[in-house]
Amino acid sequence: MIRSLYSILLYLATPFFLKKLYKSQDDKPTYGSRWREHFGQCPPLQHNNPVWIHAVSVGEVIAATQLIKAIQRDFPEQPILITTTTSTGAAQAEKLSGRIEHRYMPLDFSWAIKSFLRVTKPKALLIMETELWPNTLAQAKQAGLPVYVLNARLSERSCQRYKKVQPLFDIVKNNLDHLLCQHKDDAERFVQLGLSEDQVAVTGSIKFDISVSQEIHDHGNQLRHILGQHRPVWIAASTHRGEDEQLLDAFSQVRAEIPDSLLILVPRHPERFAEVADLCRSSGLTVVRRTEATDQVPDQCDIYLGDTMGEMLVMLAAADIAFIGGSLLGDKVGGHNLLEPAAMSKPIITGPSYFNFTDITQQLLENNGCVVCQDSKEIAAQLITWFKDEVSREETGQQALQVVKLNQGAIEKTVNNLKPVLTH
Repeated sequence: MIRSLYSILLYLATPFFLKKLYKSQDDKPTYGSRWREHFGQCPPLQHNNPVWIHAVSVGEVIAATQLIKAIQRDFPEQPILITTTTSTGAAQAEKLSGRIEHRYMPLDFSWAIKSFLRVTKPKALLIMETELWPNTLAQAKQAGLPVYVLNARLSERSCQRYKKVQPLFDIVKNNLDHLLCQHKDDAERFVQLGLSEDQVAVTGSIKFDISVSQEIHDHGNQLRHILGQHRPVWIAASTHRGEDEQLLDAFSQVRAEIPDSLLILVPRHPERFAEVADLCRSSGLTVVRRTEATDQVPDQCDIYLGDTMGEMLVMLAAADIAFIGGSLLGDKVGGHNLLEPAAMSKPIITGPSYFNFTDITQQLLENNGCVVCQDSKEIAAQLITWFKDEVSREETGQQALQVVKLNQGAIEKTVNNLKPVLTH
């Protein structure tokens, strides 16, 4: 009864979801004829008996990449089917090589999932983080698939929301075999919602097992040469509407003290690239977009706008200091992951709202690897301090890197927990 009601509501919401999903946007890959895959109509796979990994969008694909490489290393003959919902996630997945194929994730209709399973015939379903769809899980279990949730996390806020719809969550949990949680607190919250202690394990966050290649560092050095080797450079990464204005205000304060400083500004969503460029220009700032850049950025350039996909690491590598967005908007977003700049030993600034990454941020704070700034005035003051004190800046970056190193090992633990399905 509850699932039927859920399915009816899903049917009613689908047109609005698809309108947003398929909306044409600059710098966003198109779905083309592959839109049918969202309804379970996907072409056959080249390889049989794959492990199915679902990673909804870019962030989840990036997080899954090191795990996929570990599976390929230990089980080289194991085919992998990776599904995403978004086209940007698909573009990221297409960068992976080996016995890997990509399909779009069907919408959570039982008939679409049945059709998808009939064609792909996976041997297990591995879900990145907490993408839990009732009909998908029910059909997977009906097909006899072991279902694992990897890198699972559950904030206290989300836990309380699930409790309000406990009957619906009960349907979900009854179709889960194992949850491999990032932290002890996550595991305890899932147990509060009715999962048994045998179903949950703490493996750590695989995001800590980030590996920044020498190629990324080399490209970052090349970009820094283009921007200016001796200019103070900071990056504002994954910013949202409502934050850019605050960061440009902070930048104006920094430039009053350090006139030759440069800001690499990277909006979170590609559809905002043009909008943010216009905002910068309307503020009287000179903007160079990465897609239009030449081999040398003029000295009078104020803003280098990161308007490409999949190059965040390169731009982080080129900066002296990193501000991570999604953290200046109260309870609207809850911050983004600080681990990428930490893995590059960058000193990090975040706003006060980081509830999506509380544990990671707290560890960085306790080890002096990042600073929380409440507003543009505090951000500007911290930037000026670090630009003028290279020793303090580099010490903070090294402390951030140590936090990453101390938490690594989650991928090995995850692969060990997956051996029953990988060896079957």
